[in-house]
Amino acid sequence: MRRRYTDRGSATVWSVGAIGVLCAVFGVLLGLGQAVVVRHRAAGAADLAALAAADHWAEGTAAACARADRVARVQGARLTRCVIVGDVSDVTTASGGGPFGAEVRARAGPAAPARAEPAPARAVTAPDHRGPASGVGPRREPPSAAP
Repeated sequence: MRRRYTDRGSATVWSVGAIGVLCAVFGVLLGLGQAVVVRHRAAGAADLAALAAADHWAEGTAAACARADRVARVQGARLTRCVIVGDVSDVTTASGGGPFGAEVRARAGPAAPARAEPAPARAVTAPDHRGPASGVGPRREPPSAAP
């Protein structure tokens, strides 16, 4: 008597299919991770380049932007735009390429003067003097005899 097994080898087919799906998911996750890294690299380079340009604004726009370009290159990015208006720098850096490219803008300059605002009103409550017997409030020591 000869039996026919119709599902013979189906585990192999299912395993290959599952491995294919896992490889696709892993590839998508790697791509997303690369995009996040490129974005963070561009943002960090933009922040540092803007700070460098703002620090050297008094030397002129060309010198400040040259400093910002050098800082951006050290951070692994390209300076794509640099504008100095007064003592405020406005720079844009780009990092990566192709589908994983990112461009980030950053500004830096002196802090704005603080506005004088009145301090918020706080409620003042009276201390609880119920004594140690209640278990609430500060513990009071008995008065000592004065010499």
